Amino acid sequence: MATIQWFPGHMSKARRQVQENIKHVDFVTILVDARLPLSSLNPMLTKIVGDKPKLMILNKADLADSQRTKQWRDFYEKKGIKTLSINSKEQSTVKKVTDAAKALMTDKLKKLEDRGIQKQTLRTMIIGIPNAGKTTLMNRLAGKKIAVVGNKPGVTKGQQWLKSNKDLEILDTPGILWPKFEDEQVGLKLALTGAIKDQLLPMDDVTIFGLNFFKNNYPERLKKRFKDIDLEEEAPEIIMSLTSKLGFKEEYDRFYQLFVKEVREGKLGTYTLDLVDDVELNENN
Repeated sequence: MATIQWFPGHMSKARRQVQENIKHVDFVTILVDARLPLSSLNPMLTKIVGDKPKLMILNKADLADSQRTKQWRDFYEKKGIKTLSINSKEQSTVKKVTDAAKALMTDKLKKLEDRGIQKQTLRTMIIGIPNAGKTTLMNRLAGKKIAVVGNKPGVTKGQQWLKSNKDLEILDTPGILWPKFEDEQVGLKLALTGAIKDQLLPMDDVTIFGLNFFKNNYPERLKKRFKDIDLEEEAPEIIMSLTSKLGFKEEYDRFYQLFVKEVREGKLGTYTLDLVDDVELNENN
């Protein structure tokens, strides 16, 4: 598969805005998809953030493998990055995020207090890739619908400040991807979860990747969903077999669409595509 390149003009503009506005916030909130705690972390934005205090939120935790979410939180905490796993649709999100922000900024608030400065409101910037759930999170924090929620990447294209409560003020930014994905696996993971547009990668490649991942990591999920599946077969043979058994004849595109849709919606159960073991193995080599 060729290197994927996708960097619309509004993303380039947003990157510049992040660079310009980062000095106006007390800390940066980095939003990642809990199913992709590493692959959905934009390395370009990580460089821009630099040494600024960071709160990493693993969103969509309800769709992710809870055991692996804990492993990833431990992984980042060991690197000195405070983490929080949430489902931004839940009512408890505002308190969880506010409490985590206060904990992150405890030392700074104490220093200000010692100087006689009472800082009532913390300011943060939420950054992340498209479709990580930023708009849903912003709407939840604001207590109202302040932006359009979409299942497609690239829905939010502007920047805006909003007040969550007396403790937190937030600058929203559009989802920003990096200019190209050198790692084929990262591109496939982002495509399978819907973080990049479906037109960027062939859906047969995405489906084969997904089938192989579930075969190796969650085979019981495939057996439960597709009763007649033969996991001894290679992914292309499985696709041909299931396409026929589902009554799609030789319309393989219908199976691709069905499989990817069900993976994204969690109908094959919770899952996490990034594995801490793989990262630690690479770091030790």
